[in-house]
Order: sequence, then C-alpha cells, then structure tokens
Amino acid sequence: MGRHVYVDLNVHHQVAGLSDRLAFSFVKFLRFFADAFFARRYGHRAVVLETVAAVPGMVGATLNHLKCLRKMCDDRGWIRTLMDEAKNERMHLMTFIEIAQPNRFERLLVLFVQGIFYNAFFLLYLFSPRTAHRVVGYFEEEAVISYTDFLAEIDSGRHENVPAPEIARRYWNLTDGATLRDVVIAVRADEANHRDVNHDFANQLAGEASVGPVASGRDVA
Repeated sequence: MGRHVYVDLNVHHQVAGLSDRLAFSFVKFLRFFADAFFARRYGHRAVVLETVAAVPGMVGATLNHLKCLRKMCDDRGWIRTLMDEAKNERMHLMTFIEIAQPNRFERLLVLFVQGIFYNAFFLLYLFSPRTAHRVVGYFEEEAVISYTDFLAEIDSGRHENVPAPEIARRYWNLTDGATLRDVVIAVRADEANHRDVNHDFANQLAGEASVGPVASGRDVA
C-alpha cells in the first residue's frame, strides 16, 4: 500500500538577527544530543521527542489565553491553533508508544526532559514569544528531516514496516491495511504544518509580512 502526502522538504527559515540565532542554536544543540543518544532508533526517538513537541502548543495557548483576558482582546485564532497543535503532537506520542514500546529508562527520561523543557519554554514564551515560536519552527524543521530519514530506513528494509496501530488508523483515517510507513508520512505532514504555522507566528510577532495560518499538510498530492 502506498500513501503519498505532499510535504515541502526544503523549507528553512533563514536565520536573521539575535532572536533567530538563539533559537536555531538551541534546536541544533538538542538535535546533537538526540542523534548521539538514539542514533537510528527512530521509534524510540519519536516517543521521547514527541513528549517535548507537545509542550509548546499548550504553553503558548495558555499564555495567549491569559494575555487576552488581561487585555480584553481577541486572540485571532491563535489559541485554538496552538491547542490543536498540542493535541496533534500528543497523538503522535500515543501512536509511537504502540510501535516502539519504550522501556523504563526512556519513560524516566521523558519525565526528566519534560520537567526541564516545560519550565524553560514557559519562561522563554513569557519574555520572548517570537523566539519561542521560532524555536518550535526550527524544531519542526528537524522533525521533518528525522521522519524523512525514518522513511528511508523503512524503504531500505532496515526497519520493519509493521502494521499501523489502531489508534493511528482512527486518527488519520487510514485503511485497515495501513503500515508504519503510512503513519510516518502522516506524522511528517503534521510536523511540516506545525513548522510553517510557528514560523508564521514568529514573523507576525516580528512585524514581518504574513500570509496567515498555513493549511494542513495532510492533503494528498
């Protein structure tokens, strides 16, 4: 079975200014440790990193909600978008838990990483929402690369193309014969969408030209 979803793999926001440099450097720092620790264990990498990826949307939604209450202003649809992002990343996690079956150490690592990242990102968003969204944009750029590498592992036969878990088939409306490859394609499209939306939010906060929220990347090419 083949499922093709168009994703622009070449999207990269060019670093411009101190805020972007800090965001880009931080994400590359995280990428270095993820590569060193997980190597080609992409399923296990996904379990840990998706717990991190599900944090920014919830933090951003919460702080924007509070800001709108204080200022008595409209949120321009940001809160719903960020909440949807957080839920989507959580569904990625639920899916890869079924596939990778994380061990006890990895579950402890999740607690440790999430505890640090949540508080750090919360403070970052308080002081610089633009930088926070740029971090997520760059983080999602790396996610697209990682899932593309995961697809290459599956296509080469180095990673077994197991049946898609039921939770994934329901969430992405996949057929009964769907496989891990179909799941990775769907997840990668989600990450590309989050990449574009967060870079767009950062641009809006910087006062740059914006085309508004980006449509979902799930459309079949």
